[in-house]
Amino acid sequence: MNEITPEKLEKYFSVTQEAFEMAKASGNKTNLGDERVDFLDMISRYISDAKHFSENDDQVNAFAALNYAHGWLDAGARLGMFDVHDSKLFTVDDE
Repeated sequence: MNEITPEKLEKYFSVTQEAFEMAKASGNKTNLGDERVDFLDMISRYISDAKHFSENDDQVNAFAALNYAHGWLDAGARLGMFDVHDSKLFTVDDE
Protein backbone atom coordinates (compact mmCIF):
# COMPACT_ATOMS: atom_id res chain seq x y z
CA MET A 1 0.00 0.00 0.00
CA ASN A 2 1.51 3.32 -1.02
CA GLU A 3 -1.24 5.69 0.05
CA ILE A 4 -1.72 7.59 3.29
CA THR A 5 -5.39 6.99 3.96
CA PRO A 6 -7.34 8.81 6.67
CA GLU A 7 -7.57 5.48 8.52
CA LYS A 8 -3.81 4.92 8.40
CA LEU A 9 -3.14 8.47 9.57
CA GLU A 10 -5.60 8.08 12.45
CA LYS A 11 -3.93 4.81 13.46
CA TYR A 12 -0.53 6.50 13.58
CA PHE A 13 -1.92 9.45 15.54
CA SER A 14 -3.37 7.00 18.06
CA VAL A 15 -0.22 4.87 18.41
CA THR A 16 2.07 7.90 18.69
CA GLN A 17 -0.16 9.62 21.24
CA GLU A 18 -0.38 6.43 23.32
CA ALA A 19 3.42 6.05 23.27
CA PHE A 20 3.85 9.74 24.15
CA GLU A 21 1.56 9.43 27.17
CA MET A 22 3.41 6.32 28.32
CA ALA A 23 6.78 8.05 27.90
CA LYS A 24 5.66 11.11 29.87
CA ALA A 25 4.42 8.93 32.74
CA SER A 26 7.52 6.74 32.78
CA GLY A 27 10.60 6.95 34.92
CA ASN A 28 14.05 7.97 33.75
CA LYS A 29 16.89 5.44 34.12
CA THR A 30 19.54 8.04 33.21
CA ASN A 31 21.04 11.29 34.46
CA LEU A 32 19.66 13.00 31.36
CA GLY A 33 16.89 14.99 33.01
CA ASP A 34 17.23 18.15 30.91
CA GLU A 35 17.57 16.08 27.76
CA ARG A 36 14.42 14.13 28.65
CA VAL A 37 12.51 17.42 28.96
CA ASP A 38 13.90 18.47 25.57
CA PHE A 39 12.89 15.14 24.00
CA LEU A 40 9.34 15.41 25.36
CA ASP A 41 9.12 18.98 24.04
CA MET A 42 10.28 17.92 20.56
CA ILE A 43 7.83 15.02 20.51
CA SER A 44 4.99 17.32 21.53
CA ARG A 45 5.94 19.79 18.80
CA TYR A 46 6.03 17.12 16.10
CA ILE A 47 2.61 15.81 17.18
CA SER A 48 1.29 19.38 17.09
CA ASP A 49 2.78 19.85 13.62
CA ALA A 50 1.14 16.61 12.49
CA LYS A 51 -2.24 17.86 13.70
CA HIS A 52 -1.71 21.17 11.89
CA PHE A 53 -0.80 19.43 8.63
CA SER A 54 -3.74 17.03 8.95
CA GLU A 55 -6.19 19.86 9.56
CA ASN A 56 -4.88 21.48 6.38
CA ASP A 57 -5.34 18.29 4.32
CA ASP A 58 -1.60 17.66 4.07
CA GLN A 59 -1.55 13.96 4.95
CA VAL A 60 2.00 13.39 3.66
CA ASN A 61 3.57 15.95 6.00
CA ALA A 62 1.26 14.90 8.85
CA PHE A 63 2.46 11.31 8.45
CA ALA A 64 6.09 12.47 8.26
CA ALA A 65 5.74 14.55 11.44
CA LEU A 66 4.25 11.57 13.29
CA ASN A 67 7.16 9.42 12.18
CA TYR A 68 9.62 12.03 13.47
CA ALA A 69 7.74 12.14 16.78
CA HIS A 70 7.91 8.39 17.08
CA GLY A 71 11.60 8.43 16.20
CA TRP A 72 12.22 10.72 19.17
CA LEU A 73 10.11 8.42 21.36
CA ASP A 74 12.12 5.37 20.31
CA ALA A 75 15.44 7.16 20.76
CA GLY A 76 14.47 8.28 24.27
CA ALA A 77 13.36 4.76 25.14
CA ARG A 78 16.55 3.19 23.80
CA LEU A 79 18.65 5.67 25.79
CA GLY A 80 16.67 4.92 28.96
CA MET A 81 15.18 8.41 29.34
CA PHE A 82 11.78 6.74 29.05
CA ASP A 83 11.60 3.61 31.19
CA VAL A 84 9.03 1.83 29.06
CA HIS A 85 8.56 -1.88 28.41
CA ASP A 86 6.16 -2.14 25.49
CA SER A 87 7.64 -3.50 22.28
CA LYS A 88 4.42 -2.73 20.38
CA LEU A 89 4.84 1.02 20.96
CA PHE A 90 8.65 1.27 21.23
CA THR A 91 11.77 -0.44 19.94
CA VAL A 92 12.54 -1.89 23.38
CA ASP A 93 12.33 -5.22 25.16
CA ASP A 94 9.19 -6.01 27.15
CA GLU A 95 11.26 -6.85 30.24
